Amino acid sequence: MNLLHIVGFGLKVGHLLLMLCCWFLSLISLNWLSNGKIMTTKNSLLGDGWKIWMKLWDQLPGRGSKIHHQHSQHKHSGEEKKNWWTKLLIAWIVFGFIISLSVFWYMSSQAVEKRKEMLTSMCDERARMLQDQFNVSMNHIQAMSVIISIFHHAKNPSAIDQRTFARYTDKTSFERPLTSGVAYAVRVLHDEREQFEIQQGWTIKRMDKDEQTPVHEDEYHPEDLEPSPVQKEYAPVIFAQETVAHVISLDMLSGKEDRDNILRARESGKGVLTAPFRLLKTNRLGVILTFAVYKRDLPPNATPAERTQASAGYLGGIFDIESLVEKLLQQLASEHTILVNVYDTTNSSLPISMYGSNASFDGLFRVSALHFGDPFRRHEMHCRFKQKPPWPWVAITTSVFILIITLLAAQIFHATLSRIAKVTEDCEKMVYLKQQAEKADTAKSQFLATVSHEIRTPMNGVLGMLQMLMDTHLDDTQQDYVRVAGESGKTLVSIINAVLDQAKIESGKLELEAVNFNLRGIVDDVLSLFSGKSQDKKVELAAYVSSKIPDMLVGDPGRFKQIITNLVGNSMKFTDKGHIFVTVHLVEEVAEMEADRDPTSSLSGSSVVDRRQSWTDFKIFEETSAMVSLADQVNVIVSVEDTGQGIPHEAQVRVFNPFVQVGPSITRTHGGTGIGLSISKCLVHLMRGEIGLSSSPGVGSTFTFTAVFTNGSSESNGEIPDHPSTNISSEFQGMKALVVDPNPVRAKVSRYHIERLGIHVEVVSHLSLMVSGSTPINMVFVEEDVWEKQLDMLVVLYNELKKDCGVSPKTLLLSNSPSYNRPGFSASDDLTPFVVTKPLRANMLAASLRRVMGVRSCRNGELYSSTLSGLLHGRRVLVVDDNPVNLRVAAGALKKYGADVVNAERGKYAIALLTPPHTFDACFMDIQMPEMDGFEATRIIRKTEAAINKGLQSGDLSMEDYNNVSNWHVPILAMTADVIQATKEKCLKSDMDGYVSKPFEAEQLYREISRFFQTTPDEHP
Repeated sequence: MNLLHIVGFGLKVGHLLLMLCCWFLSLISLNWLSNGKIMTTKNSLLGDGWKIWMKLWDQLPGRGSKIHHQHSQHKHSGEEKKNWWTKLLIAWIVFGFIISLSVFWYMSSQAVEKRKEMLTSMCDERARMLQDQFNVSMNHIQAMSVIISIFHHAKNPSAIDQRTFARYTDKTSFERPLTSGVAYAVRVLHDEREQFEIQQGWTIKRMDKDEQTPVHEDEYHPEDLEPSPVQKEYAPVIFAQETVAHVISLDMLSGKEDRDNILRARESGKGVLTAPFRLLKTNRLGVILTFAVYKRDLPPNATPAERTQASAGYLGGIFDIESLVEKLLQQLASEHTILVNVYDTTNSSLPISMYGSNASFDGLFRVSALHFGDPFRRHEMHCRFKQKPPWPWVAITTSVFILIITLLAAQIFHATLSRIAKVTEDCEKMVYLKQQAEKADTAKSQFLATVSHEIRTPMNGVLGMLQMLMDTHLDDTQQDYVRVAGESGKTLVSIINAVLDQAKIESGKLELEAVNFNLRGIVDDVLSLFSGKSQDKKVELAAYVSSKIPDMLVGDPGRFKQIITNLVGNSMKFTDKGHIFVTVHLVEEVAEMEADRDPTSSLSGSSVVDRRQSWTDFKIFEETSAMVSLADQVNVIVSVEDTGQGIPHEAQVRVFNPFVQVGPSITRTHGGTGIGLSISKCLVHLMRGEIGLSSSPGVGSTFTFTAVFTNGSSESNGEIPDHPSTNISSEFQGMKALVVDPNPVRAKVSRYHIERLGIHVEVVSHLSLMVSGSTPINMVFVEEDVWEKQLDMLVVLYNELKKDCGVSPKTLLLSNSPSYNRPGFSASDDLTPFVVTKPLRANMLAASLRRVMGVRSCRNGELYSSTLSGLLHGRRVLVVDDNPVNLRVAAGALKKYGADVVNAERGKYAIALLTPPHTFDACFMDIQMPEMDGFEATRIIRKTEAAINKGLQSGDLSMEDYNNVSNWHVPILAMTADVIQATKEKCLKSDMDGYVSKPFEAEQLYREISRFFQTTPDEHP
């Protein structure tokens, strides 16, 4: 670490010490003040310290007596604790000293480890470079052996002589950076020696004598050497590089190192190294790398005898180790100079030093292995630093800093303990307040549930009795009074539901169901809720669901319906003309849908806002483009478009806040609580969706939200809720209809609803564009404005269709008003149209077509009481409720469908009536009753049924005594005003079969109970 780093670290330590001193002084001042001592403040105090002093000074008169009381109370205990605090302080200082020494030892060891790593890296780098350069030289020498084999031994006469060899080796010496010379010795047998010496013109010399007695370089004379003694074979040098030309004529087999080297090289076929020895003439320490040259190519698995027989000569490379290592170290010179030693460790007990000295070192040592291609010989590089290690200044300063911090911490230790007592007191107070808040939240939930139950119970009687009153003979004025009263009661119930939902959202207890449901049926139900208001205001209300939406989805249908109901309700509230249009598509098809959409066309022809702006910030479009959704996941996008007043831009950011209206005049004009959109936003988030809007004052608004469901079509074998929209009759399959409508959006909606009945639909914008064909047209749907403008052409079209097909098509007039006057025809005319009142729904349209086609004779919009009274005919139902009004309402609703109803006011009466054998087909049971609630009564009934069923299966009981029924299980449906999700789950856990919330309607009771009876689709109201 350099001096700059040390100075920077020292500045940081000094700054930290200054901050700790300021903190220490402030704490000492607070401690003195809390003990009642009088101090004189100074204007030189800085920052927050001055503010704390002034605040405490202001509070001092009011708290003086309290401080004095605490001081006197702790006076005696302080003396007793003094020794204990002193021991604790000493222990703390000792602990800090130990930590300081530990840190010093750790950081020092880390510095040593870092130095070791540096030495290892430097040593390995030098060993690797020396080894790489040696391998380069070795590869080139091996290549030269191949050249000699080809151009000297394989050619006759030879293409190589001493002059050629010397020039070639001199020109290519750069490719052998570590060699000081190259020489080639040919293999000569004793029988060939005389002829060889005559041919070369010199005598084969021996080299033993000069190896034993080395001479100076200037005194070396090859001609003074003795001839090689007689032996089986010789290896005289015939070619040599100019730098080692003095070895020509020397017999390499006469030297100890060279002889062993040559024999190992020709037997192994690989390059082999000699042990370090003094080179001839130069007297420097070196080694020789030898490769055998063969007369012919040998297989890889040739035996040593075969290699010896095929040997033609030996090529050796001479390495001056000392000079080569010095050159390498000069290339890698750095500020961290290291000492290098190279050893031949073939004999580990007596290693031979090839380079370096035995200078002293600081104890750090690194050994790096060297691999020179000869597996027989081993070499190592030993490295150590030349300089001594520096002082560990960082470790010293850090340990001293820790010791200082320990001493400072000891000074503020007492003040810290006093503050801990205060924090403990505050914590206990916070725990107490938290418990009180939880109790208040529980009390609020119980209060809301109780209020909901107490309000819903009488509201059930009010709405039920009003519905029963509607079924009696009333004049128009009386019917209007009853209708207004019923709508007011439903409005009150909806407000109660909204307040409960908001409370659930705030407490985080709102949960969603996961059941199968039909989305198209849910949308139809919403249209039915607002059909009367839309007809009264002459606002066109319509819905369109994409054909790509699965028939069945898995999710929470009630909450999904609640969102759409809130949005459509807001649109209906602020729209006085034009239309309200609900569309449902898959998120994946929105881009393609908007590309083909004509921005100038709308449902009513009025101008609308660009609905694409309502989902501009939706993240789901980014995720859809970046990832593939799950196979069963269905991403739905719903838009509610209206041509109402619109929302000002400055008010759009707060419309989703609870209890917020666009303006004060809105509440006075239209009413409402302002929580519908807030609840809708929370529900959308629970459905893993997003919600947004696009609005323009004077044009209208479009609210869009997304929701994630699961494809329920694959689960159709399971339980599917019985919904009217899922039971549309197939009696219209194969029929053909003609829709006359110049508005493409409105025509698309009409086609959607008609095709849901299995009818083939043809759409024309004008009667003149219709082309008659061979397939007869069974019905013609005409929009109200087309009827008024093209009445004459309709007569001509009707006569042509009757003439061509021989069938009189039925004419249906699509109108927004149920009391629309059909001009131009009398009641006896065949072309007299049947008015179908919008909004279109599948069930309503099917009922209208049945009446038109003569399938059933019904009045528009209702069923005959004779039909209703046969739906539950012969069914005996028990209703259990402690409220006489609720008993009358439920009994009246079920009797409307022909059921035989028996009432019971207590749970114990229900147990007696439902103990097998009995003749009841179902039971509606209230949950909250005196003496015994519905849960306990149901458990007792189920336990009794289980015991009887077990006896019947074992044969202990007679089937004849139990009406020949082998398995007793009467459907019990909970009937309560408590709409909390936990209550519904408790009903299901108590072995109840269903759940009906108050206030209920007759149709709701029928739908719930009819699930347990075998009925045909056409029997649903």
